[in-house]
Amino acid sequence: MTYKYAKQDLWISPFWALSGLIAVFIAFRLHQMFPGQNIVQMSERIVGRFLGKMIGFIILFFYLYLNGIVMREYSEFLIGAFLVQTPLIVVSGSMVLVCALAVRGGVEIVGRFAQLFLPALLALFLFIVIPVIPDLNPSNMFPIMSEGIMPSIAGAGTLQAWFSQFITISFLLPFVSDREKAAKNTLISLLGFILTLVISNLATLLLLGEMTGNYVYPFLILTRYISLAEFFTHLEALFMAIWVLGAFVKISVLFYVTVLGTAQWMNLSNYRPIVFPLGFILVVFSIWVAHNLQELMLAIATSATFFLMTALFVIPMVLLIIAWVQKRLGRI
Repeated sequence: MTYKYAKQDLWISPFWALSGLIAVFIAFRLHQMFPGQNIVQMSERIVGRFLGKMIGFIILFFYLYLNGIVMREYSEFLIGAFLVQTPLIVVSGSMVLVCALAVRGGVEIVGRFAQLFLPALLALFLFIVIPVIPDLNPSNMFPIMSEGIMPSIAGAGTLQAWFSQFITISFLLPFVSDREKAAKNTLISLLGFILTLVISNLATLLLLGEMTGNYVYPFLILTRYISLAEFFTHLEALFMAIWVLGAFVKISVLFYVTVLGTAQWMNLSNYRPIVFPLGFILVVFSIWVAHNLQELMLAIATSATFFLMTALFVIPMVLLIIAWVQKRLGRI
């Protein structure tokens, strides 16, 4: 989707991560004004109970929608590339079940899983990229910005919805004891996200050139290209491992946020009783978001980006502006 607009400048597009930087600022600024509360809770204090409940419902609904998209992306990839004969609901249902068990364990369990998997993900990523370096053709990235800066910015349109998901830390900050350390690590995470996209986009472009836009999973093609001494070949299993582990962490985090926010929205004392019911709804959402992969990609490039940017970026920004005005007027 990035290549469609940016062409050979697709590796530049991740640098336009403005929504991610602003989302981090919004999350930490709101947390500073309303310590110990997440965005669903603080919305009631900012705009009142009725409007706050409506805003909370909208945000939680689109978190469920976003997680359904992530789940469908994960399932479509596994079925399309590896498990061709496996029904979609089996792949989605099994992942949701595992994630639900992790979410019931609490935020620390989800965090420990992320901490455990991160070194493995980085090692697998480098093990895929480094062997193809001798075969990369730097001429594929030229001319740089031949049509100006706008193609790379247009290619970053869909990425902005991804970066805006950093507002999710609003739900995690109440559990953090060292806020300054949290801010530093969040910015490191954002930078790591940008560099990962830049490296993967650049490696794919330098290997495939103009054919990059012809593949649904171009990085998978790069993985299949690897051949070391005719012994290490067909390493797409490594890519599947990255996809499964990464998807597990992301789905678990979004699932935890949705469950926790829903429990708080309904004034429940414990979120665990609603984990499995919301897990069932998540499986339904993953099937409902699109009829097929082509429709899913079209939705991600158009309506989904608009909706997610509105719910996860525009609404929190408006809440911050209102809270800032109220603070200046001495009302909070």
